[in-house]
Parts: sequence; structure tokens; C-alpha cells
Amino acid sequence: MEFEKENSAGYLVNHMARLFAKELQNRIAPLGIVVGQFPILLELWVKDGVTQRDLLGKIDVEQATLANTLNRMERDGLIKRTKSPTDARAQLIWLTDKAAALRDSAYEAAQNVNAEALQVLSTPERAQFMDYMRLVIKGMRSG
Repeated sequence: MEFEKENSAGYLVNHMARLFAKELQNRIAPLGIVVGQFPILLELWVKDGVTQRDLLGKIDVEQATLANTLNRMERDGLIKRTKSPTDARAQLIWLTDKAAALRDSAYEAAQNVNAEALQVLSTPERAQFMDYMRLVIKGMRSG
């Protein structure tokens, strides 16, 4: 059996994700954040005061990876943790004022990367492409 990476959805998605990540990193580095922190920040900008378990359920990374990233974010002054009032074992993760203030600039950087990357597609193709990606993600999460 021969494997052709140019016809492998996994290879192509991974390659595209690396290109997106590289360009996003270039744009958010001046803000003092790194691309590995971005999915966590996206979730916390929507709702903070959540547990690590809550974040794990949303961003699909390994527990150890999330824990290490949160430690770095706390060290860098992006998050703070408090004890959960309802679960003595859990901590709640909160954005600092510093991280909250980065939201609009980070959103703009991500939107610009997306717009530039997808400019090769027509408006209907972009919508279809996004729909297909969401469908595949949903299928992989439920499978």
C-alpha cells in the first residue's frame, strides 16, 4: 500500500495548521503571548472563572500540556488561580487585567491571518470550507 501525503486529509490539515500557527505566532508575539496559549485565551475571553477540567473539555489537548501552559501563563501574568468555593480540589482560572486587555488585538491578529489565508477561496467556498471543517471536527469528537 502506498501513502501519498498530498491525498491525506490528516497530513494536509496538519500542514495547514502549522502554517496558520506560524503566521499567528508572528502576529501575536508582540502582544507577549504564544500560539499555544491562544486556544486557552479564546475560551477565557468568552468566560473565565472556569476549572482546568472545563478547559480540557473545550480545547482537546492533553492534561499535562494544559497544566504546563497554564503554569507559564500564570508566571507571565496572564492568568491567576483561586480555590473553587464548591470543590476543594479544584482551582478556578481567571484572566488578569493584562490578558483581558490583549483580547481585541489578538482577535484582530487572528482575523487577519484567517482572511489572508482564505483569500484564495470565494465567499461561498470559504463558507463551505468552514462547514466541512466543523463537520469533520464534530465527527472526530463523537467517534
